[in-house]
Amino acid sequence: MAEPHTSAARGRGGRPSRAAVYERLRVQIGELRERLGGLPSPAEAQGIWRGIWVEEAHHSTAIEGNTLVLRQVEQLLAEGRAVGNRELREYLEVRGYADAANWVYGQALQAGDWSSGALISLTELRHVHRLAMTPVWDVAPHPSATDRERPGSFRQHDIEPFPGGMRPPSWPEVPPLIGDWIRRAHALQAQSPLDPEELARLHARFEQIHPFLDGNGRVGRLALNLLLIRLGHPPAIIYKGERTRYLTALRRADGGDAGPLGEFLARAILDNLHKFVVSAIAGPARLVPLPALATPTISANALRVAATRGRLNASKAADRTWRSTRLWVDEYLATRYERSPGRGE
Repeated sequence: MAEPHTSAARGRGGRPSRAAVYERLRVQIGELRERLGGLPSPAEAQGIWRGIWVEEAHHSTAIEGNTLVLRQVEQLLAEGRAVGNRELREYLEVRGYADAANWVYGQALQAGDWSSGALISLTELRHVHRLAMTPVWDVAPHPSATDRERPGSFRQHDIEPFPGGMRPPSWPEVPPLIGDWIRRAHALQAQSPLDPEELARLHARFEQIHPFLDGNGRVGRLALNLLLIRLGHPPAIIYKGERTRYLTALRRADGGDAGPLGEFLARAILDNLHKFVVSAIAGPARLVPLPALATPTISANALRVAATRGRLNASKAADRTWRSTRLWVDEYLATRYERSPGRGE
């Protein structure tokens, strides 16, 4: 039986409603912890984390205007070789972000001497900024920066208002405001399940404070992922094609409406859960959400259609999503083309 097409289950255009997305996140993160043993470490699953690492480095810097294409980013990170004729600054932006992301993934899952056991610390936040910004800063520093505003140091300049009118606080207010932000981040640890809209408010608040002279968007997304991984969630990749939606949702959160940004982040977490994590660590006979079984050959939507028509062996979970196994999908694909013409999905 197909999912009910009610306002509670579906939003505009047939997409799952915000409440349904939040419920899926709750159920599927629970399954990741209870049935799949949680997030694998980088040592256990290098392929998973490398895929996330490359895509995040590409898309997060592209949101800020970097023009390297994914192939150039892959070669830069794999071989240390600059391919193409872009400015040196652009290669160094990607290299710095990749270094910071690599540190975030390792530190979040296997904390060493850096961690005090807290969800995030001021020292870690400043270190992430230093890693992300030092390579490009060494060749192209911010033109207004003083020696006391190098990577890892808070700004000592006021910032012009953002598009839409939101004005970041005056620079002397930054240290106490970041202290408040860190305490608020620690409160996420007490939430079970994680509230996507509280996460959205926290992310938006970091961008409102704008603690550094440059690199706040990149560091805000890295800090978001450090929090997510420590809370047992996959990191969120915000794709460059969604830049407008992301920035619009951030502006809505600035105005007090965290719903669009919360939904945006929840969908991004689920995308990574399906694309990188579950698809790699679930065994061939384990029931998993259909998006984790999608391939270049068959989309998640085509699998859902096959499930609703009874052609793919599948079942529904508590969050109303279809589940199947890699074995069942392989069986379906093996017989799919044996049917008469015109009956394909």
